[in-house]
Amino acid sequence: MPRVNYTAPTSVDDAVKALAGAGGLAKVLSGGTDLLVQLRSGRLKPELIVDTKRIPGLIGIREEGDFFVIGAATPGATLSEHKGLEHAYPGVIEGVDLIGSTQIQGRASLAGNLCNASPAADSVPAMIAAKVTAVVAGPKGKREVPVEAICTGPGRTSLDKGEFIVEFKLPKPKARQCDAYLRFIPRTEMDIAVVGCGVNVTLDASGTCTDARVVLGAVAPTTVIVEDAAKALIGHKLDDATLQALDAAAQKACKPITDKRGTIEYRTKVAGVLARRTATIAFERAASRG
Repeated sequence: MPRVNYTAPTSVDDAVKALAGAGGLAKVLSGGTDLLVQLRSGRLKPELIVDTKRIPGLIGIREEGDFFVIGAATPGATLSEHKGLEHAYPGVIEGVDLIGSTQIQGRASLAGNLCNASPAADSVPAMIAAKVTAVVAGPKGKREVPVEAICTGPGRTSLDKGEFIVEFKLPKPKARQCDAYLRFIPRTEMDIAVVGCGVNVTLDASGTCTDARVVLGAVAPTTVIVEDAAKALIGHKLDDATLQALDAAAQKACKPITDKRGTIEYRTKVAGVLARRTATIAFERAASRG
């Protein structure tokens, strides 16, 4: 591993100063499960690593009014053990639970998974489907950013110099609202998604969808919010015609590549199938909360 400078500030302000003051590349250590691999391989050669885990509030989950607030460096295993969060957002937890092995989940964080900016990140589609907001700290103070606005391409984010994510705000779900996340991988476990899909729906008393978000991962340079797929669900019950329209909308939104995990045609077909399966689970969960 190449030699780099390391600091572990104990306040948000000190972390911002360290990141902003770096003359070369500075990277945030949130969980480190991606960063350390990239350092060891020589893919990244930062001047400075800023470890944020000692900053109060960056690890932990709390409830504030109508939101769950998750510290950016909170390990995935901690999220999975939070009963209130798991009940509110089983789809978000499903995405978190698919990040690597049990050991990896003891370190990996939502902020790290997001800011690594992989199109195939498992936690991201469900977060976007849930309309999660990232709270970003920087030299100009704090700002709130929709999660979908963070990643701008593979390995790239919209964060400016000196900025980093301090927490995530998840709105508490409404009555008859729930989500789901599924992915397809070549192996049985611990592989990178060929396609990922997050669906969040709200139903009325009759089982008709009144609001929806459908988000695909690994089918474009960034995650894709499929507005036509949401339109296929809203105003309808989950019958065969609705599922077919959802499938078609999901496939149309795909702009994948061919790689060792699948061809363009294969990924596109899988996206439609996965959207149908994920929506079915989300509808069943939302209906059970009536």
